[in-house]
Order: sequence, then C-alpha cells, then structure tokens
Amino acid sequence: MASTNPTVFEFGYLCSDDEANHTKKQYTTIPKGDFEYLEKRCLTEGDAYFNKLIQPRFKGGCRLLQVKNYAGVIFVPSGRHIEVLPKTGKDQQSEEEARQTLLKMLQTLGEFRHIQLENVGQKTLNMPLLEIFISQFLKAVNHVVKRGLRSDYVRQQDNLLVKKGKLNMAGQLRHNSVLKHRFYCEFDEYVQNRPVNRLLKTAIQRIQGYTRDHLNQKLLRELQFAFDEVPASISPKQDFDSIRLDRGMAYYQPSLAWARLILAGSSPISMKGQAEAPSLLFPMESVFEAFVAKTLQDQLQNGFSLRTQTRAEKLVTHHVETNNQRDLFTLKPDLMIEKDGKPICILDTKWKRIDSKSINNFDLSQADFYQMFAYGQKYLSGSGNLALLYPKTELFSKPIKGCFKFSDKLSLWVLPFEIVSTDKSKIIMPEEPIFPLDIGLS
Repeated sequence: MASTNPTVFEFGYLCSDDEANHTKKQYTTIPKGDFEYLEKRCLTEGDAYFNKLIQPRFKGGCRLLQVKNYAGVIFVPSGRHIEVLPKTGKDQQSEEEARQTLLKMLQTLGEFRHIQLENVGQKTLNMPLLEIFISQFLKAVNHVVKRGLRSDYVRQQDNLLVKKGKLNMAGQLRHNSVLKHRFYCEFDEYVQNRPVNRLLKTAIQRIQGYTRDHLNQKLLRELQFAFDEVPASISPKQDFDSIRLDRGMAYYQPSLAWARLILAGSSPISMKGQAEAPSLLFPMESVFEAFVAKTLQDQLQNGFSLRTQTRAEKLVTHHVETNNQRDLFTLKPDLMIEKDGKPICILDTKWKRIDSKSINNFDLSQADFYQMFAYGQKYLSGSGNLALLYPKTELFSKPIKGCFKFSDKLSLWVLPFEIVSTDKSKIIMPEEPIFPLDIGLS
C-alpha cells in the first residue's frame, strides 16, 4: 500500500525536505514544519525524555535528527507519522523483514501479547506499522461482533406514558406536578450499553481519523454500524475500572487489551501524557530483553528454570555502627538460570552492535564487564558462568572465541542471539568451548 508516511531504521537520520537537495547523502526526508517541530522538542529544556528518542546532529553542512535505539511510530503536526524500524544487523534488511521481526518481538511484551502473526500475509506486512496495529484491533473487535455483543441490565430513569418498574417520587414531583398523565420511573433494561462495549465504541471512533488503508476503513465503517446502539464512553478510566466480564466473555479480552492501549494513554493514537511524548515508541533494550527471556523460557530443559529481573542482592552495605547499617545499590541482572533452585548462570542482554574481529576489545564495554563481575560475586559467590548476549549481526555471527576469565572459577562468555521472525530464535552457543557452558538449553 502506498503511503506518504516516511520510514527510517533505528539510528537513522531525518532531514528536512528543504535541505535534502543540499546533501548527497540519502537521508529520510520529512516536511520542514515537522522537522522543525521535532528539532524544537529535542532542544527544549525540560524535555529530556524526548531527547532520548531523537537527537539533533549536524553533518556535511546539513541539519539532521538521529533516531536513537527506539522503534515504533513518531507523530508529527502535519498529521503524518514517522515509522521507526529496528536495525537488527542486516545492512540490506527490507522494511517487511524488520517490521515482521519487531512484531514478533513485541508479542513478548504483556500489553502486545494479542498480536496475531500466524495468518498475517505479505500484503499486511507491507503496510505501515500503525496500520498493522489498527488492523489487529479491528479484527479483534470484528471477532467480538461475530460472537455477539453482550447485553446487561442497566438502571434507567425516564418520564414515561406508561408506568414501568418503580415510580421515582422525587422525579415525579419535580417533572410531573402538572403532567399528571406521565410517570417518572426507575427500571432495569437489558441493553448493550455496558462499559466494555462503550470502550470498544470509543476506541473505534478514536482511530477513525488515522487509518488510510481502504480495507481498514471498510471494516471500520462496518463496525461503527454494529455499535450504532452503543453510546461512546464519557469517562474511559471509570469504565475500565468498572468492567466485569461475565462467564463466556473471554473472547472480549484481545479487543479490550487493544482498546486499553488506544484509550489509556499508552497508545499509537494518543499524543497525550508526559510532555506530549509520542506513545508508540519502544526502547529496544527492553524489547530485546523480554524477547530473549521468553525464548529461553521455552527452550530450557527439565530441572532448569529462568528468573528475570532478580533484585535480591545489593552491591555494598554501608556500616556506621554495629546496629546501624544500610544496603546500597541494587544489583539487577536481566536473566538468571537456576538448576534445582541454585543459580548456575547470569545472563545480561545488550542491544548493541559489536564486531568480533575489532582490535578495539571487540567493541565491548569495560563498564559491562565491571557489572558482570559484580553479578558473579554476589549471585554466584565468585564461581560459575556469566554471559553477555548481543544481537547476531554480520560482524558478530559466532561467539567470541574462548571466554573471559575473572578468576579460575568465574568465566564470562560473549554470545550472539539470533533473532528470526519464526520460533527458531536462539543463542548461538560455542562449538568447542574451552570451559563447559551447560546452561540447560535444549
């Protein structure tokens, strides 16, 4: 599907269209007004959060904006959006491959676990990321409509010609002191006007102005007709708090999860929130960590278990007096593999590109090694295996040969993690390790 919305890869550059003719480099161009808006956001004091997403650069006499290690969608004042795709290492990676990889990784995040990729065709993957999310939401709502919108008894008040339910004496005196032929009644009516349906209706209305795909627009119109008798939510927060899914309503869950994303401020549609920050941008470090954790969890052999974000140990204890001491600086490794309840390996994920042939210490960070050494001392008592996991790239396709020894008993391995859109993602293990690295992977 043709789109006027630009696409840029992670760590790529955005250029204003009025400066694009002044440079020979092929940068992603955006309208001047959108560029100046983003540039101003980057330079605004007190908007440090946005500065983590995009940073201004000056190269070859051209003002640029560099997207950092986030992927997703950036909204701009013109009504367009900029799609940012992850750079997983393939220099010639297509947009479709990157988009499919990102969607696969996002499935491991709790709020996006309802993404369905099994029946997504190539045509869908050619669509911008925002259209894919809208398509997923609409299909989830369409499933609800096909199964049937659930009704519920709702307390109503109305001034009727025929008495129904219970007469409201206060309302009768206020409204019908002259109109003796009317009855101001309270009654329960079995209607579709219940919180979950109101929220779905409101989410449908919210995305109406954002989809450009004709199939999404067609399905959107059909769903609006299906929800014609349901009013929009006046207070989404209050409706979310009062949701009650009765027995047999599990089929509402995927669509409700999408509605929560759209309406609760963490959505692809909303520009609200802290400093009007774009809301559909994902820190790839967190996405990579969640994806690795889910993959390893499924691949561990019996007897092994995976613990995430362990927070039990502190780096130091501050002693003032015998009875006055305080633990400081929490050590929080990404992943810990245990066997029979005993830790045997600490793993940390790093969303960085490294070169296994680089003469500059393989592009590894000394700070990362200090961090891993502290993990080894506190969690493994100075004896065992540690591993740093980096995404597999052309420059890092095999484990760095051998291991790094902190001591005779404490070893660190640097391993690539292969990210593929199928279920075959995995750690690339050493073929002939100098020291055994049995961490229970099948």
